[in-house]
Amino acid sequence: MKAQAPLTVALGSRSYPIHIGPGLLGSAAVFEPHVHGRLAAVVTNDVVAPLHADRLEAALAEAGARVLRIVLPDGEQNKNLVTLEQIYTALLETRADRRTVIVALGGGVVGDMAGFAASSYQRGIDFIQAPTTLLAQVDSSVGGKTGINHPLGKNMIGAFHQPLAVVADTDTLSTLPTREFASGLAEVVKHGAIRDAAELGRIEADAGALLAREPAALARAIRRACEIKADVVALDERESGVRALLNFGHTFGHAIEAAAGYGTWLHGEAVAAGMVLAARLSADLGMLPAADAARLGVLLGRLQLPVRPPAITPTRWLELMGRDKKNRDGAIAFVLLEALGRARLVRDVPAAALARVLEG
Repeated sequence: MKAQAPLTVALGSRSYPIHIGPGLLGSAAVFEPHVHGRLAAVVTNDVVAPLHADRLEAALAEAGARVLRIVLPDGEQNKNLVTLEQIYTALLETRADRRTVIVALGGGVVGDMAGFAASSYQRGIDFIQAPTTLLAQVDSSVGGKTGINHPLGKNMIGAFHQPLAVVADTDTLSTLPTREFASGLAEVVKHGAIRDAAELGRIEADAGALLAREPAALARAIRRACEIKADVVALDERESGVRALLNFGHTFGHAIEAAAGYGTWLHGEAVAAGMVLAARLSADLGMLPAADAARLGVLLGRLQLPVRPPAITPTRWLELMGRDKKNRDGAIAFVLLEALGRARLVRDVPAAALARVLEG
């Protein structure tokens, strides 16, 4: 897999590059413009650090940075205030100042927490995303959403804080467990489902190659997902309109994660089951042909993702979905499909239709 020309998230003075390719964690040239002469605080976890931290830190040192390593416990269940405080404590003990740059080395949990720490430490410092999972490379590292979970809801405490750059080293994907890799494919499918029907067709054609982690198919899929995400973020940075469509499957998915206990279902697994439910709801409302809803479910199943949610009572579903950030005035908002490749936000879903889908 060859390095590709960087993409750009176009946000005026806060625009930044997305670098995608092999060997990037070891490239001092990629990091030098952002870290030279500064303290670079590498925030990672106890699974990723032994695999990738030494290589990154050598590149940062070569780029002229002083390096601090902050290692957090792994897992969605640790994406909370207690773990966040570990980052603040390490920064304070090192006397990190406002010129410090945080480098988030890990998956979406590390990226979200490190980014939130950057958004709030001394009222805001710079950070770089260095995602090491497929899910983080195609979705969570791009767009500036940061935050932590609360027992009553996922990502309910956070901030918008754009990185200086995203450095997606595709070599890191070789170390991902099969389940983690499949979880990332859910977000690849999501981008096609809401924005690009042709891309969805290419994912179907390349399903076997993607599961086999064939470099060419993987490079193409990662880049296209990042292009879609970057375009949407440039249109609507703070999710006041079109960016909400990136939450396709997430209203159901976040409820699944909370009901099961954070970390029991991986994020992409919950989103996959959530997308199936959202597609079925779209079909029930007459927005989407039933055959297209079924097609989406078949693709997700081929990619080794769950297509049925865990057992959750209707009351619990409504309680958890009622806390979604897209909701207004007590009405649950859903991202639904008008066609494969075209989505819209719906706030007036009839209770009977929702009940039919949840009863399955």
